[in-house]
Amino acid sequence: MGDMTNSDFYSKNQRNEANHAGEFGCTLQELRSLMELRGTEAVVKIKETYGETEGLCRHLKTSPTEGLAGTAADLEKRKLIFGKNFIPPKKPKTFLQLVWEALQDVTLIILEIAAIISLGLSFYQPPGEGNEGCGTATGGAEDEGEAEAGWIEGAAILLSVICVVLVTAFNDWSKEKQFRGLQSRIEQEQKFTVVRGGQVIQIPVAEIVVGDIAQVKYGDLLPADGIFIQGNDLKIDESSLTGESDQVRKSVDKDPMLLSGTHVMEGSGRMLVTAVGVNSQTGIIFTLLGAGGEEEEKKDKKGKMQDGNMENSQNKAKQQDGAAAMEMQPLKSAEGGEGDDKDKKKSNMHKKEKSVLQGKLTKLAVQIGKAGLVMSAITVIILVLYFAIDTFVVNKKQWLPECTPVYVQYFVKFFIIGVTVLVVAVPEGLPLAVTISLAYSVKKMMKDNNLVRHLDACETMGNATAICSDKTGTLTTNRMTVVQAYVGDVHYKEIPDPDSVPAKTLDLLVNAIAINSAYTTKILPPEKEGGLPRQVGNKTECGLLGFVLDLKQDYEPVRNLIPEEKLYKVYTFNSVRKSMSTVIKMPDGSFRMYSKGASEIVLKKCSRILNAAGEPRIFRPRDRDEMVKKVIEPMACDGLRTICVAFRDFSSSPEPDWDNENDILSDLTCICVVGIEDPVRPEVPEAIRKCQRAGITVRMVTGDNINTARAIAIKCGIIHPGEDFLCLEGKEFNRRIRNEKGEIEQERIDKIWPKLRVLARSSPTDKHTLVKGIIDSTQVEQRQVVAVTGDGTNDGPALKKADVGFAMGIAGTDVAKEASDIILTDDNFSSIVKAVMWGRNVYDSISKFLQFQLTVNIVAVIVAFTGACITQDSPLKAVQMLWVNLIMDTFASLALATEPPTEALLLRKPYGRNKPLISRTMMKNILGHAVYQLTLIFTLLFVGEKMFKIDSGRNAPLHSPPSEHYTIIFNTFVMMQLFNEINARKIHGERNVFDGIFRNPIFCTIVLGTFAIQIVIVQFGGKPFSCSPLQLDQWMWCVFIGLGELVWGQVIATIPTSRLKFLKEAGRLTEKEEVPEEELNEDVEEIDHAERELRRGQILWFRGLNRIQTQIEVVNTFKSGTSFQGALRRQSSVTSQTQDVTNISSPSHVSLSNALSSPTSTSAAAAGQG
Repeated sequence: MGDMTNSDFYSKNQRNEANHAGEFGCTLQELRSLMELRGTEAVVKIKETYGETEGLCRHLKTSPTEGLAGTAADLEKRKLIFGKNFIPPKKPKTFLQLVWEALQDVTLIILEIAAIISLGLSFYQPPGEGNEGCGTATGGAEDEGEAEAGWIEGAAILLSVICVVLVTAFNDWSKEKQFRGLQSRIEQEQKFTVVRGGQVIQIPVAEIVVGDIAQVKYGDLLPADGIFIQGNDLKIDESSLTGESDQVRKSVDKDPMLLSGTHVMEGSGRMLVTAVGVNSQTGIIFTLLGAGGEEEEKKDKKGKMQDGNMENSQNKAKQQDGAAAMEMQPLKSAEGGEGDDKDKKKSNMHKKEKSVLQGKLTKLAVQIGKAGLVMSAITVIILVLYFAIDTFVVNKKQWLPECTPVYVQYFVKFFIIGVTVLVVAVPEGLPLAVTISLAYSVKKMMKDNNLVRHLDACETMGNATAICSDKTGTLTTNRMTVVQAYVGDVHYKEIPDPDSVPAKTLDLLVNAIAINSAYTTKILPPEKEGGLPRQVGNKTECGLLGFVLDLKQDYEPVRNLIPEEKLYKVYTFNSVRKSMSTVIKMPDGSFRMYSKGASEIVLKKCSRILNAAGEPRIFRPRDRDEMVKKVIEPMACDGLRTICVAFRDFSSSPEPDWDNENDILSDLTCICVVGIEDPVRPEVPEAIRKCQRAGITVRMVTGDNINTARAIAIKCGIIHPGEDFLCLEGKEFNRRIRNEKGEIEQERIDKIWPKLRVLARSSPTDKHTLVKGIIDSTQVEQRQVVAVTGDGTNDGPALKKADVGFAMGIAGTDVAKEASDIILTDDNFSSIVKAVMWGRNVYDSISKFLQFQLTVNIVAVIVAFTGACITQDSPLKAVQMLWVNLIMDTFASLALATEPPTEALLLRKPYGRNKPLISRTMMKNILGHAVYQLTLIFTLLFVGEKMFKIDSGRNAPLHSPPSEHYTIIFNTFVMMQLFNEINARKIHGERNVFDGIFRNPIFCTIVLGTFAIQIVIVQFGGKPFSCSPLQLDQWMWCVFIGLGELVWGQVIATIPTSRLKFLKEAGRLTEKEEVPEEELNEDVEEIDHAERELRRGQILWFRGLNRIQTQIEVVNTFKSGTSFQGALRRQSSVTSQTQDVTNISSPSHVSLSNALSSPTSTSAAAAGQG
């Protein structure tokens, strides 16, 4: 599909090229083949064909410094010839496809078959028309006009099936549409910096054209292919394309090829864009995947939870995401190693492991389904036996050939009753409720600045027990301003007067700050009059540039004098160096290097310092210690970040060895130390207080100095003086968690993390270690659910490891966003609290729905079952049951799943992973209401006709008209459900069930709408719905009995749950079944909770076979003494399977059947697969 459109795309381009080849010096094809070269080959090819990169720029009519002119006509022409930077997404499923998928539901298929048989039989007139001797109760069927009405029931069932299918399909369709909308919004937000007409501007990624000069910097995800033309220290992570995890160093003369979908891990520079969209490396892979994806999908269709569609649609939507989507397929397959692994992995790509909630629900649905199946089977058997015994034994009738159709008609009727019991018993509304609830929450969370990338993240967030947050930008405003400085032996508590600073020092300071910072960092005039100046680029550098402006100096002239191309060498900032240095060549040929970085690190490398006269004096280690005590610690204790600015001069001959970093970065002269303030966001302390009240521990993980970190943590309320808590530095943390061999030990982490509140000077690996340590900890009875916030490229691993990763929408790099589950569009910690609230709300909504659904299930099944056994006919007819099913599944899930969250949700502790879905209180409510409903329905069934003085509906013949009696039962049943829906709004045993009901208009609409439709069905439904119109007084009674539900709800609420010890909870995920993610990912569609039970035996059997197999292998190997390697390899694969097996996850069948090579065991493996 995608493949088709792309090939059209190419042929069109080829035609265009013929016309336009004259305009540009190179064709699309030439550029595509150029981008397939790597390293030196590429350099040679560029030299031979175009003569250096400047030549290529000329061919593409662009300037390496000015960029494209940016005229609309030129850009259009480029898009026409070289294509747009857009990878066409897969087509969404059409509405008809979704309808077809909804029809695959087993219970619906059974119903359809039954209805069709029933229809067929009703049109077939038995030849022995007047034969009275067939069945007992055929009498009524002979009334004129009644025989004709036999088809109605079949048709009505079909119609209601169509309704259910359409509703399901429509839900799926709107869900898919929402995701597409969401995805395109993520896309529009992705911008990239290019140079056009000499101006640096940011444009949406889709607007990039061939010939653009793009500025790449640390943390970018490259949106197109290009050639590196100028820059420094650029290192790229190409693992998404090549699978090699080492960072690749790029340079103009050795390896200038930059590929789309790869991540910039360090450095900065400019690239000339040479291929975009479907012609870029990512695009080419996607074109191939587009073709491959189709077949995969056919395989996937079977055995997918209804929820699978959700992830699919997300996946498809993701593919629009030009380059960012790259992360999706190739990344995973890259880790797969051998080719055949890749294909296996790709098909399971979009199945993230089941979330906690889905696990619990699947289990519950399977249990309920089994019970329903048993009940419906028993119902059918009893009906058939009763009829057979009654007709052939008691009344001694013969089975006459002409009577066969009549009997078959009876059997079909019984079968339909059985199926209806099943339909009502199976809660197909569960997946729907989850989907609606999640989709609704995701939509609303957008308004709360949470852009959810993975649906289940929102539900997991409700269970979060710990949040590890960054400091800069999340807890603080990320607006850096210099507020203190130490210059020329004086510690200024506010910005010094420019005149009090020696002129030499001032000049050095301005140069050091202006040159030794990314030229993309600027301070622009405020957007609104009287506003704060806008800070663009790296915020710390903005703070320093602001300091220059505060000293009444200007950095622009300095930068114009020494443009970026003239910088001799740049050591960019990274998390290991914690400093940045830039070397320039002075007019006399000597070199000068400016450095800046964390003060304790840079000061260690200083051997001189500028004094009050601006002259360097010796700076000894003891001077340094004194300075740390007198200047740096006081600044840090005020919550300031301290930055040291220094310089060093080198002679021109001999030229220093620039690659020997340690020698270069030593013997510096300190110019000044500044204290930069990053104020705490005003709303953070309140948000953290809410978290703590909700039972969530907030920890701060930062790269900052420990004193600064502690000061900010106190301001935020993460730590309260006098409490028992730990604040550690990264080094100390590592020392405590590693044993003598330097390996990390879980027991050691367990001693630290419960009290740890601040981790300062931490490296990205420390963050990952901490998150992993908390997640894997078994010290507390509940497994911790950890959320992590991050913005830098280096936060990727921790974000991926966490249960929920939050990336910053504004300050975050593309890499962090790719690794995250939720993007905070306003970078604000208080939005995380909103996410917690929504997550808890999802959980509660689903519990509410369950409470309502199960009550209906129990009552409907018991009524249909006992009714059928005692009166040979279910009091609730098939079509009525389907209507009840529609109310309780679709409408109720809509009504209860869209309750807005309240602040009260934050007053309880998190549920944790092992809490059952249905608590004791809910069980009490379910059973209590079921008792009330059953009592009343049975009363109506057996003595109703006397109470209302109407004809009894019991024992009516086959096609008899609907009776008032049964209509009253049906009506009362629906009324009770409607009022019970209001009861279901509260699940923790609250008294006031109407609390906040008007805040949810959907709920009110649905309840009133259902009521209205019910009136129509009863009064005008007639034969299809087996209803006869009721009088006003009969209606009053039905509503009155329904209202009794509310009163009864209050009675139930009075019974203390603690007394009811016998009540069981249901829907709990036991420890054993919490399957580690790695295993689940391998084989998700293979196994379900229900199946896992069956597999246990087989697994043990496999394990035994495997062991024997291995032993035979080893013996044979020793005999032959040859391929010992082979046996070892087999051994290792077997041990890995054994681990697989002990976790009772799906044994990966493919590898099993390969490993078991003897015929017996292969057949066993096949049996296991069957």
